[in-house]
Amino acid sequence: MIVSKRNSLRLAAVTTLSVLSLGLAGTAMAATPVAHPASATQRAAAHAGITARPSVSSVQAWQLFRVTGTTTGLTAGSKVTLQQKQHGTWVTLPASAPTARDGSYSLGVKLGLKGLNELRIVSGDTVSPVFTVTVR
Repeated sequence: MIVSKRNSLRLAAVTTLSVLSLGLAGTAMAATPVAHPASATQRAAAHAGITARPSVSSVQAWQLFRVTGTTTGLTAGSKVTLQQKQHGTWVTLPASAPTARDGSYSLGVKLGLKGLNELRIVSGDTVSPVFTVTVR
């Protein structure tokens, strides 16, 4: 009988210590935030950028002009595409070009929508600042 009481006391002491240590470990884990490493694509997207410069600020309808610029954080050969704002939404135009090894690109553009045209260059989730070209 004495042996079973001793074992019971030991079991109670071990259980109490286990619960306390687990409780302390749980609060310590809750207090320290876990840092999740960003994936390579998230890091690249965070550092990716596109510049865009039109060769002219005003053109006749369907007159050819060029949009040139550079990209950072994109792989060589990435496709950059021209988008135009039409009635409040961005529409992808059939004007695209691959990026060179140094990140530069150049694409020929013809616009027919008369007036002030808001344009931008996109590649995946990376977007250039908006630029404008007036079509007369």
